[in-house]
Amino acid sequence: MPDEAQWSRRGPVGLQIGAASFGILALELALIRWTSTQIRVFAYFNNLVLIGAFLGMGLGVALGRRHERLVQWVLPALLILSIPLAFSEGLGLVRMAFPDKAVSLWGGENYQGGALRYGLNLAVFVLLFCGVVAVFVFAGAPIGSLFPRIPALRAYSANLLGSLLGIIALTAATYLNAGPPVWLLVGALPFAWLSRKRVSLPALAGVVLLGWYSVKGAVYSPYNRIDIQPVASGHMLLVNRDFHQFMHDLSDANLADGSHSTDEAKQLAYLRDVYDLPFRLNAVRGSALIVGAGTGNDVQAALRHGYACVYSVDIDARIIELGTRLHPEHPYADPAVIPVVNDARAFFMQYRGPPFDVVSYGLLDSHAMFSSMSSLRLDNYVYTEEGIRAAWQHVAEHGHMTITFSVFAGDWIADRLYWTIAAATGREPIAVYHGMHHGATYLVARDGADIDRARLAHYPPRPAKAERIDVRTTSDDWPFLYVRPGVFPLGYVIVLAAVMLLALMATPLAFGRRAVTSDFDPILFFMGAAFLLIETRGVTSLSLLFGSTWVVNSAIFGGILVMVLAANLAVQRFNFASPAPWFVGLLLSVLLLWRVDTAALAAYSLWVRGVIGALLNALPIGFAGIIFSIFLARSRNPSASLGSNLLGSVAGGCLEYLSMSLGLRALVLLALVFYLSALLWFRRGTQAAQGEAGAGC
Repeated sequence: MPDEAQWSRRGPVGLQIGAASFGILALELALIRWTSTQIRVFAYFNNLVLIGAFLGMGLGVALGRRHERLVQWVLPALLILSIPLAFSEGLGLVRMAFPDKAVSLWGGENYQGGALRYGLNLAVFVLLFCGVVAVFVFAGAPIGSLFPRIPALRAYSANLLGSLLGIIALTAATYLNAGPPVWLLVGALPFAWLSRKRVSLPALAGVVLLGWYSVKGAVYSPYNRIDIQPVASGHMLLVNRDFHQFMHDLSDANLADGSHSTDEAKQLAYLRDVYDLPFRLNAVRGSALIVGAGTGNDVQAALRHGYACVYSVDIDARIIELGTRLHPEHPYADPAVIPVVNDARAFFMQYRGPPFDVVSYGLLDSHAMFSSMSSLRLDNYVYTEEGIRAAWQHVAEHGHMTITFSVFAGDWIADRLYWTIAAATGREPIAVYHGMHHGATYLVARDGADIDRARLAHYPPRPAKAERIDVRTTSDDWPFLYVRPGVFPLGYVIVLAAVMLLALMATPLAFGRRAVTSDFDPILFFMGAAFLLIETRGVTSLSLLFGSTWVVNSAIFGGILVMVLAANLAVQRFNFASPAPWFVGLLLSVLLLWRVDTAALAAYSLWVRGVIGALLNALPIGFAGIIFSIFLARSRNPSASLGSNLLGSVAGGCLEYLSMSLGLRALVLLALVFYLSALLWFRRGTQAAQGEAGAGC
């Protein structure tokens, strides 16, 4: 084992804790993004890498005091994990099917195979997950080893500050549209310094090279890996390894080009007619709003039909930039077009200009997830009742709204969207099926609009096939558009059960079978589970208020760390000793968070909803941070307590999936149960200690 002299040669203990925490946070974010683009099944379980990181850190922190040299294996383990990720195409792992028909997600539910294939896919998935866990076991070990060497609250401050700097570093890399080599280098470099072993630098070089190899000409945005392929009509974009959109040349000149075969000419005419449909239904053509504008096919259609002002909204600035540069008709070069980089829902809430003659949803279908902490997709809040109502409010009195959507998943998703639109607007939409990318178009018009119904008659009608009472529509509390009704999520349950089984088996080994009863900290375990649920709810609710953009998410995560750091510094400064009064504030603030409907705040100005929304979510985090620091300061084994807290986060991460059935607000009540459990355990321990003292007298 390293002695004190060896530790001191590596620099101040606080600096080493901060460096390890920086690396852990940056590596966690890097692997979350990299795994979901290299092996698509990880996108179906978007927060599973986060859960694996928490599990590994919890075990590593607990092991660190007894096995201080584990840090030297971080980079070799990362190198081993990087091999299947980098070579995922050659190994046939990119679109490895995972059988769960409960959620419609990029075709992943269309599993064809028997029990043997099911078992093999599950085994590969679990092995990759274990690889993630192993990396963070080794990465968490130096935290556990170094934590006891300085006062617990000083060590925790260094841990939080390092994590905050890790978020800032990855945010900077995201801003620069950096790819896997940069992400991995930022996350892995601190461990090369902490390890000081010869094997670490070659392993680091290997990891970065494998990250570079995996790029293969792709470009990266804050949300997506984007692959560009030339096709006959222009370019095709693959986003996160799945088809996303074409850049079509549907100009008059191209359609009249005699070099096209008969079938090609028919296909081009059909595509143009579908794209033109939302913009030729109404004679009033002053202004148009297009959300999910992408590279510009819908924008060009609006320009073809004489709209004098076209707002084109897309969340991904890189995709707009590619459309500006590569689209054959150059729609973004037209001065009538106003490109806006924003989340569609956020634009609806923030726009204060005149209404539009048409509000058109392009094929707004995200191939990225909302956040590493949630099972939401990036577009979930756009298609809720409240989201569609926000769009409807921007339709002029002679205008109309169209939503084009792929109904490939089946009647259930078509009916869900139909009745959600009806609930949002107060009128049933006219729906037609045109078939482009399995798409249907839903139309809702104001009473003053003069709609060309003859044009709609060119396509077969697509009315709802189920009654309203039989359809669960989407809301801001239950925004899970892609969750299939009446199907048990067997795949999710099996994977999450495997995660929990792994945690149950590994925890006694990490803490030591004899020490697990004395060193494992149930109070901080409960606090960890509750905190992750509260954090998840905070991320989703604040993103709803300010937009689901990467900048907002980065700011929220950074703000959470700042709040916890401030709570820890307050405990250090004022020597808070009793957690009891803080528990009162915590439980009341959690109840308040549950009681207030975040979506209702959208009716107020940006500043009002910002202050109220931030306060609602900050209060539980602040109170919980103070309570955590009080317990950490009085712990006999701070490393084990921190490890217990991280393992609690694993439980909270698994339970987050219950929101897909119960809704997002239910997470707050579940967190309340965990906080009450922590309070009861504390009271039990206090009463036991008082009883022992009385017996001694």
